[in-house]
Amino acid sequence: MRVFKSFVLLFLVPMVKSSTVQLKNGGYEDIVIAINPELPEDHNIIRNIQAMIKEASTYLFHATKQRFFFKAVKIIIPLHWLPKPDYLNVKTESYDKADVIVANPFLKYGDDPYTLQYGGCGEKGRYIHFTPDFLLKDNLNNIYGSRAKVFVHEWAHLRWGVFDEYNNDAPFYVSVNSGTGSVEATRCSGDITGKYIVQSCTGNSCTTRECKYDQQTKLYEAGCKFVPDKTQNALASIMYMQSLPSVVEFCDRSTHNEKATNMQNKMCNYHSTWEVIMNSPDFNNTSQINSASPPFETSFSLLQTKDRVVCLVLDVSGSMTGNNRIKRLYQAAEIFLLQIIEIGSWVGIVTFHSTAQIKSNLQQIVSDNVRQNLIAHLPTSAGGGTNICKGVRKGFEVIKQKYSNLDGSELVLLTDGEDSGMSSCLTEVENSGSIIHTIALGPSAAPQLEQFSDMTGGLKLYATDTVDSNGLIDAFSGISSGSGNTAEQSIQLESTARSVAVKQWMNGTVTIDSTVGNDTFFVVTWDQSTSPPDILLRDPKGKEYRTSAFTVSNLNLRTARLNIAGTAEVGDWLYWIQNSHTVSQVISMIVTSRAASLTVPPVTVKAHMNKDTNNFPHPMVIYAEVSQGFLPVLGATVMATVEPQTGSAVELKLLDDGSGADITKNDGIYSKYFTSFKGNGRYNLKVHIQGRNKTVRLGRRQSRALYVPGYIENGEIKMNAPRPEVSDDEIQAKLGSFNRVATGGSFVVANVPSGGTTDVFPPCKIIDLEAQFEEDKIHLSWTAPGNDLDVGQADRYIIKMSESLLDLRNTFENATSVNTSSLIPNPAGTKESFQFKAESVTIENGTVIYFAIRAIDNAFLTSEVSNIAQAALFLPPKESLPGTLPPDVISDGINVSVIVLIVTGAVIVVLIVVSTTVCILYKKNGKGGPALRM
Repeated sequence: MRVFKSFVLLFLVPMVKSSTVQLKNGGYEDIVIAINPELPEDHNIIRNIQAMIKEASTYLFHATKQRFFFKAVKIIIPLHWLPKPDYLNVKTESYDKADVIVANPFLKYGDDPYTLQYGGCGEKGRYIHFTPDFLLKDNLNNIYGSRAKVFVHEWAHLRWGVFDEYNNDAPFYVSVNSGTGSVEATRCSGDITGKYIVQSCTGNSCTTRECKYDQQTKLYEAGCKFVPDKTQNALASIMYMQSLPSVVEFCDRSTHNEKATNMQNKMCNYHSTWEVIMNSPDFNNTSQINSASPPFETSFSLLQTKDRVVCLVLDVSGSMTGNNRIKRLYQAAEIFLLQIIEIGSWVGIVTFHSTAQIKSNLQQIVSDNVRQNLIAHLPTSAGGGTNICKGVRKGFEVIKQKYSNLDGSELVLLTDGEDSGMSSCLTEVENSGSIIHTIALGPSAAPQLEQFSDMTGGLKLYATDTVDSNGLIDAFSGISSGSGNTAEQSIQLESTARSVAVKQWMNGTVTIDSTVGNDTFFVVTWDQSTSPPDILLRDPKGKEYRTSAFTVSNLNLRTARLNIAGTAEVGDWLYWIQNSHTVSQVISMIVTSRAASLTVPPVTVKAHMNKDTNNFPHPMVIYAEVSQGFLPVLGATVMATVEPQTGSAVELKLLDDGSGADITKNDGIYSKYFTSFKGNGRYNLKVHIQGRNKTVRLGRRQSRALYVPGYIENGEIKMNAPRPEVSDDEIQAKLGSFNRVATGGSFVVANVPSGGTTDVFPPCKIIDLEAQFEEDKIHLSWTAPGNDLDVGQADRYIIKMSESLLDLRNTFENATSVNTSSLIPNPAGTKESFQFKAESVTIENGTVIYFAIRAIDNAFLTSEVSNIAQAALFLPPKESLPGTLPPDVISDGINVSVIVLIVTGAVIVVLIVVSTTVCILYKKNGKGGPALRM
């Protein structure tokens, strides 16, 4: 029971992104499906989406035993598609917050539908990705099944946090029943029947044969596929092979295959997908519907995006004079207007204190002159009180001067002060149709500020008064368009700052990769002198840019800017900056750029926390998703900086190794637990990413619909075309060295003890335990947890073993202990290895032993029970082993030893016969007869 309680608690963790989906009386409403702006106009995409969801609604209704259906869906149409009378305006919906994205794959990787999942069991996913070909080409139905079934498969990933019940990395496992071993396909349920086939193709001619065993793995050989019978009796499972006509259910407790080596078992503690769904908030907040079909047919709203409209609403109250805030605001807003806001956007500026004032009505960014004109309206002085609602209303007024409504517009609201009257405009904000991004500056910004962002789907950003963190510049730099058009968006390559002593140097390297280089800016800021420091910038070909090449505006005397003409050179750009002032000062380097090509997507980074608010002592998780197009970038170095409201910043290295907070190895999502809480209040997240040509590469998405190799119909094997793959060489050739910086926004922490924290975090759960037989010994391996989750070093391990998987899961304490007295934990992230001889078990062919492990720290806090690892001893029949034959076997399969025995026996028989004949003849002829001649 205790294990299951911890399993249920996983569902209390908030999801990573703020989906707008609502569940009302079993019907899902406000599902957002966004079509990528790069796709050409094709209304068949819309029609097929509608047909898919309508059919999926009925399928989901029956699969969930008359509990859920799809009631209302919004489809976002790209700006460049021709407008139609039935298209409505987007409001707070946007491409980057959509539940489903329709976009081309990168590198023609294929059409696998998949769901991007960040978190563990029961945690909602980020989005579902469908390619246009998947929605348009009916021939893919034979590979994935109907689109409706695929959508339900992916919806279960997205909404309920279940995982796939197949495993491309471990497609087979050893199953032992009644002492008899066999190799089985990783599937759920185990009742799905089929054959194990290897297909070989030369040109258009293909042959198939039965799979053989591999001598090394004792499983089936590489290239072996499980080909299912088209006609099945098994009803489950949608998370394995939703394409089978008979499959209409999720695996439940009675049909679940807990022996299968899949992510569902690993991540959900061997519970079935239906058990996970039943423990979700959705299930607990709904009742079964007494109807044979969904009570409503799915309705659709078509929403079209429009030009980006942004109004800066900037606090100029008296407190903005302190800590150099008004000048820092100017610096940061200038970078936003010159480098971040996309061309074609409309921008206005409002300032507020006790009252509000329009500084600039909406102007469209069509030239650098417009950008410069907007900068001239940025505030340079401050004074007065703080009335946030007046600022917001004045921002709305600016937008309404051009547009009849506020739908889809954005406000960037910055304030450093408290305002007790904010509640007076909350309802107005919520119903406005405008998105409000909030920037809290300093420790006293109104604690209610984030409500504006929560209600409208805006970003929540925070900047401290620490000058050497670039917090305010990073906040403005993170407010890029949510349109999904990465070719237009500004990408931050560098943002670093530090205090530099008199006559000392700040130097560094910024790598410009081949995916960016257009509209590239190098910006140097400083905080004391009115004259710039000495700057030297050298491009990869040796061309040098000195201070005189940088522009310092008359209005902003502490910023020097260099815009590189054309496309910047690919490679390492080196800079040296000397503080020529008479006192120490903080100097910073900020570099931004845009995509070099409309056809090659740039490397991008999205940083997040797993939740926006947290109560101590619950930990948090930092995520950084690094990708190019829709493919994950592997092998990067990712450093996260968390800056608290008070106290020094904390640096953490995020990992993509499938241990600790990182649930999946090599998925491009780098993760780490965060537990270093320095007090209550806001925290700011920023990540630095560095990729080097020799270590980074692109990977493949996981949590995807199964690509079915073929089917068996009426005894005939009908194979599908092999799944398209991209070679590692091709992937590697597309990616070089790069630098990126991204803001992860802000989060708020409460209930941190004022007198400091004690050790309240146990070691994290081990999720990558593996076991195997090595002769008469057992070898275990796993990644070491920490003292506090995945940081530090645990004190000791407890390892248990059992011949029953479920007994080990349910009653870990009662299982047989393994002697670990010689096992000393290594620091977190280290690969552990432990070998021992199982004295209490007789190891023979067919033996299966299960293992689990817990870690204990020096405060006697104990981790959760790890994933359960299986060690199976299975000796397949020798005649089924492919490859080279043993030396005592000849080509026709006859054993040499047997031949020797047969020949030897024959010789002996001949000798006996000859000897007997001689004796008889000798007696018959008498002693004196003629000699017998041989």
